Amino acid sequence: MSTIRSPVDEYGFQRPDDFDYNSYEHFMTSYLRVLARRASRWQRFVRGTSKVKKSRKVKRFVRKGVPPSYRGQVWMDISGARKRKKKNPGYYQGLLEQELDEIVKNSITTDIDRTFPENIFFGSSQKDLRKNLYNVLYAYALHNPRIGYCQGLNYITGMLILIVKNEDSAFWLLDVMMSKRLPDYYAKDMLGLQVEHEVLAQLVKKKMPQLHAHIEKIGLSYSIFATKWFICLYIDVLPVETVLRIWDCLFYEGSKVLLRVALTLLALHESQLMACEDFPQLCNSMKEITTNPSTMDCHSFMVNCFELPGSLPIRQVKKLRAEALKKLRPPEDDEAKS
Repeated sequence: MSTIRSPVDEYGFQRPDDFDYNSYEHFMTSYLRVLARRASRWQRFVRGTSKVKKSRKVKRFVRKGVPPSYRGQVWMDISGARKRKKKNPGYYQGLLEQELDEIVKNSITTDIDRTFPENIFFGSSQKDLRKNLYNVLYAYALHNPRIGYCQGLNYITGMLILIVKNEDSAFWLLDVMMSKRLPDYYAKDMLGLQVEHEVLAQLVKKKMPQLHAHIEKIGLSYSIFATKWFICLYIDVLPVETVLRIWDCLFYEGSKVLLRVALTLLALHESQLMACEDFPQLCNSMKEITTNPSTMDCHSFMVNCFELPGSLPIRQVKKLRAEALKKLRPPEDDEAKS
């Protein structure tokens, strides 16, 4: 149990002083057996194959969790990032040889030291990953000038580097995530993020009408608590292993899983949120629900994500996004495009 009691987790993150080791130890006692069983099944499944292809079986395996030893390989395969990387040999290195706007460079540099300061691999460690992080963000800003660089990408890219341990692969995972797996969260006008807040509100209204009415009555905007959830893909919101389990599904199924997670957090703590009597109480409770021991048990939490919210067809999500976009986009934007 000594590794379980370590002040640093397996990904290099230093645990806070008030970390609940007892709850974590209780969870890991059973979860280590789950991990061993899943690793054995994944080992048999990938043996003799050079690529993990999408199938109903793989989807089921991904939802049950990808073992850390296979996560980088599986993400590259199921996302399509490996295919993009193979089709574009030398592209990433070529980007690093180009010049980037000084303002964008300065924005990236400023955020590098703010990225995972509690992680030993992004600090004084011999395996300092800050240069790798800078390179990927630099290359991506050139690759996608419409987005360039914005806050949030540093955390996402940092996590990708921690998992795949390769700049080139992290770049292509970031590319496929931004272009294929996520709505337009990172556009300069942040319209895509506003759309997602509206979609979440409508889903809560449908699935938890009493809670929605309560949130509306108190006057708490969904953007206040959900912005960080979506923009950082739950990094620094939920425990690391839970975040990675969410990302397993994100790379296979797309952004719908992010809404499932949000709905699950609200559903698991609906009674607590309903008991809040004013704005400050509700704001505080929205922070507390992400640190509840239920989020530490990543296995049970992910089971809840696919059960508690009920059916969530992608066509329904797309329809809600289209309606939200129409509602949020000023009429003059449409006139300018016509």
